[in-house]
Amino acid sequence: MKVVKAGPKPSKEAGMIESPIYMGINAVGMVKEMSEEIDWDSLTFSLTPTDTMYLTETTADDPWMPGSLRPYGPIQMSPAAGVLNYGQGLFEGMKAYRTAKGRVVFFRPEENARRMQRGADRLKMPPVPESVFVDAVEQCVKANLRWLPPTGKGAMYVRPLLMGSGPILGVAPAPSYTFLVYVTPVGPYFKGGVSAIDLLISEEHHRAAPGGSGGVKAIGNYAPGMMPSKKAKAAGYAEVIYLDAETHSYVEEVGAANFFCVKDGVLYTPELTGTILPGITRNSIIQLARHNGIEVVETKVEATFAMTADEAFCCGTAAVISPIGTITKGDDKATFGDGKPGRITQQLYSQLVGIQNEDEEDIFGWLHEVPL
Repeated sequence: MKVVKAGPKPSKEAGMIESPIYMGINAVGMVKEMSEEIDWDSLTFSLTPTDTMYLTETTADDPWMPGSLRPYGPIQMSPAAGVLNYGQGLFEGMKAYRTAKGRVVFFRPEENARRMQRGADRLKMPPVPESVFVDAVEQCVKANLRWLPPTGKGAMYVRPLLMGSGPILGVAPAPSYTFLVYVTPVGPYFKGGVSAIDLLISEEHHRAAPGGSGGVKAIGNYAPGMMPSKKAKAAGYAEVIYLDAETHSYVEEVGAANFFCVKDGVLYTPELTGTILPGITRNSIIQLARHNGIEVVETKVEATFAMTADEAFCCGTAAVISPIGTITKGDDKATFGDGKPGRITQQLYSQLVGIQNEDEEDIFGWLHEVPL
């Protein structure tokens, strides 16, 4: 495969702002090699370093200002940074798509911006204005446009990250903050068609507790789930289902995804109690289902009830919708269908993906075109 080398570090005249946090390409004499030809069919949901990222900084007392684009690469940070020592950080996950109409679009980016603002308030960080957030993700996608897969071959995953980057000793808000965005091309989550997954209900671990940070996309929410997830996968399951920390009875999330089940034509999903992340895909599914005339009940969903459902699925940015084939709890195992998505699951998946790809009309106004 033919490769080309990256150019020199951009100058201020080229629109790049140099700052102490800049430690980009060639920082230690290393040159990033980029593929001139991309094999779209080989893409998985994993990191492929791209050309450019976006970064801006502020202090605890100053407003956010628009940032700058710079080469994707390492950044300089104090060992005493609040994010490193106390986990003062948030991230978002979103996608940009090439649609069937030839447009480049985001799916509801304003909702990602608002969710990050709510999380910033919870972790005592200055919220990034929606205008700055949307401009940042637009700039980053446009700067990396050659990495955006063709229609039907995948999408560009966009990762905004907000963190306390200033040094602090003692549990307190950092004195300064960094907001950055990077992107990576990803392939379809399900290659060769949507397939059902097998899940294990965790009997000993919980994702979040009342009064904690489970309702925001804090970076500290994710590392504790790695061990239970790895153990479940080693046992042959795709992921774990977490129950509530108080009664150990109610379904909360599937790994880092929201849960739904269908019983007698009614769609059930755990209500948002502060311990469950308010997923944007979750919200979209609820709206879409109600538009279709499907009754949606947001309530506490007992694990025993979920295991008697007719269909079950989980949802999130990565897979959109993942049908569930089986749920195991101790010695009990529930099976849904024959390994294929149920009727309502398939309907919602096809409609949601159809809207994202512009194969179906965007009746909700969810798509945000990236100006090129």
